[in-house]
Amino acid sequence: MSQWKTLTATVDGRIGRLTLRQPDQLNPLGTVPLAELAEAAAWFDTTDASIVVVTGEGRAFSSGFDLREFAGRPGSEDAAPADARAQADLGRLMADAMERMRALTIAAIKGPCVGGGLVLAGVCDLRIAADDTMFSIPEVDLGIPLAWGGIPRLVREIPPAIVRELVLTCRPFDAAEALSLGFVNRVVPRDQLEAAVDDMAEQLARKAPSVVRATKRQVNTALENMASTTGAWADADQLGAAMRDPEARAAAREYLARRQA
Repeated sequence: MSQWKTLTATVDGRIGRLTLRQPDQLNPLGTVPLAELAEAAAWFDTTDASIVVVTGEGRAFSSGFDLREFAGRPGSEDAAPADARAQADLGRLMADAMERMRALTIAAIKGPCVGGGLVLAGVCDLRIAADDTMFSIPEVDLGIPLAWGGIPRLVREIPPAIVRELVLTCRPFDAAEALSLGFVNRVVPRDQLEAAVDDMAEQLARKAPSVVRATKRQVNTALENMASTTGAWADADQLGAAMRDPEARAAAREYLARRQA
């Protein structure tokens, strides 16, 4: 087992598990978790894992981009980080690292799956959602773009017209709708999520790892040709600018206050 500050990564035979471990904060994706996810993805490549289950501890998969880092202190002119662009680009680096991982990844999704958390689920190869999962993409309401290559990755899975609607309206959608749109492979009752994911992981782990890896590479190549993430590095310019915008930071503080009320 290897352990970081905000997540744990373990391997048992051919099955690995990557678990976000900030349950009291709904597993946000701030600077530290994003860097650690990229490190964990590289670590799994040094192991025998051919399948990696990705999930969050507690009731949530992930509340997404850590708005506390984005919002800063009320009334503070220096609330934005000194190098907002570098911080903004951590999400792209995380998504690329997770996507490049040799092992096939299965997202076990439950509870809130918000913004960047949805991007993390989207870079996983397969997705099983509990019936209590609620997805949302609130970035536009916060005055920031959906970055980290989120748009092309969503377009790979969901019809483009629906992607526009979900991103621009920011409306939540449940697991049943996610299944109907093709974003998740399966929806199961919350109390059956772990068993369903374990069953899929065990089935896949019995297959030849070289064939599983080759299939993943072939699918990812086809997806990149369908909707390329090559230019996703530019997302950081827009997100970094938003992180320096006092109005956007104020909107983030208001959103956090509503969520905590």
